[in-house]
Amino acid sequence: MTVVRVPAAARALTAVALAAAVLAGCARPTGSVGRPAERAAQEARSAKGPTTTAQPYRRWGLTAPLPAPPSPPARRQGSPLGDRPSGGGLLPVVDRIRTRDQVVFLTYDDGAEKDPRFVDMVRELRLPVSMFLTDSVVGPGYGHFARLRSVGASMQNHTLDHAALRGLPYAGQRAEICGQQNKLRARFGIRPQLFRPPYGTYDTTTLRAAADCGVRAVVLWRAAMEGDGELTYAKGPGRLRAGDIISVPSGEPTGLSLRERTTRLLREIQRSGLTVGRLEDYV
Repeated sequence: MTVVRVPAAARALTAVALAAAVLAGCARPTGSVGRPAERAAQEARSAKGPTTTAQPYRRWGLTAPLPAPPSPPARRQGSPLGDRPSGGGLLPVVDRIRTRDQVVFLTYDDGAEKDPRFVDMVRELRLPVSMFLTDSVVGPGYGHFARLRSVGASMQNHTLDHAALRGLPYAGQRAEICGQQNKLRARFGIRPQLFRPPYGTYDTTTLRAAADCGVRAVVLWRAAMEGDGELTYAKGPGRLRAGDIISVPSGEPTGLSLRERTTRLLREIQRSGLTVGRLEDYV
């Protein structure tokens, strides 16, 4: 075998050339991408922004975005469906809205669950939810609901102590309803216009007391999402229909979280060809 010897001077020149090449490669600005294809890909990602911002519905377990609700009616509905007392100037009691808009309404009761990610869910999906709060259940957690309100949720009345009102004297019912009106005004600077009686039970005394406390309507529900994620229906067909008011109780000791139940509910709403409207625009 023939051995080719490279002169020392040539070896030195080769070493210098290699060092210069290495230094040239290291001289690129910090944070840049070396190859043109990688640089183009990085620029494309920057233009699109984070995936969770571009497609937030995927983050919350949906396969498609919720359709935007139609523009709210020019005036609130004059004839809501459900139990509506006749005569005497008593408040309407609403469990479903008479509307041609393909919307349903999400309402949440009590205020026991205070998951910060539910706030993120409401914000990212722009869910127009209504929170019916009970003071003794919320306890010291009003800050959580202030954050929910800041992302578009409305705060409504569900009494001070979650007492069954039907049969109680006027003074006791008024104390429960007006007391929570005052609490919510002190916390949020608003007087709720909607009231939900605990357990959905009420009488004409409830309606008089609620009216005297400044309430516009008593809100029940036609469908409810239970802790196991199943939808139950108070009356009518066992499926979602346009105008349905849906109740989602919070604070279940077992079962799915509020976020998980909301995801299941949104999937069912989409399968029914519906979307979510803002209850306060219709009642």
